[in-house]
Amino acid sequence: MRTAVVTGAGSGIGRVVARDLLADGWAVAVAGRRADRLEETAEEHESALVVPTDVADEGSVAELFAAVRAAWGRLDLLVNNAGTFGPAATPDEIDVAEWRATVDVNLTGSFLCARAAFALMRAQDPQGGRIVNNGSISAHVPRPGSAAYTATKHAITGLTRSLSLDGRPFGIACGQIDIGNAATDMTAGIAAGARQADGSVRPEPTFDARHVADAVRYMAGLPLDANVQFLTITATTMPFIGRG
Repeated sequence: MRTAVVTGAGSGIGRVVARDLLADGWAVAVAGRRADRLEETAEEHESALVVPTDVADEGSVAELFAAVRAAWGRLDLLVNNAGTFGPAATPDEIDVAEWRATVDVNLTGSFLCARAAFALMRAQDPQGGRIVNNGSISAHVPRPGSAAYTATKHAITGLTRSLSLDGRPFGIACGQIDIGNAATDMTAGIAAGARQADGSVRPEPTFDARHVADAVRYMAGLPLDANVQFLTITATTMPFIGRG
């Protein structure tokens, strides 16, 4: 039995990825803040473990991985997906408390989950596993007014590289998927109109989030002696490559 934890699984990309893994025969711990949304994701699937979790809280994360250990005895995959867009403002207008809240979820939350997963993967027999971090297109370039979100996503790239290096002796692989404009409820506004670098507001193309799940499943399906270090998936004509 292949086992996984997916954070931010109550909606958006996390829900799509979790459901896709369940359909592919994985046992999946669906983690997020709202139990009712997690139950919807699980769809009463026998292989789903619903664990309400605040990834920014060390104790809550510890309880999540203790539940995984108790249920299955091992972990093969962590999908570090939970995140928040944070404040949308110029740097001088960003409230410091909102900055810290964004860092707590996007960066510290990813670290806490990776830390707990790493410990479990290192100690289990057979040893090893895989971590997939959701980096976002913002791990490459910012949108206007996104200093907090973009800073955390650039930091995720550093976390990914460090996990990859530190995981080598223990058979722990880590890769990052950077997603641009997958169509979910959370990104519905992009299709209507998104602010561009030149100050204009224009609708942007999106793509079916199921393709993200396909990509994660491909990364997760590799043997541990092979790794997709970075994978970027976007709507083909989104304003990312080039000057706009």
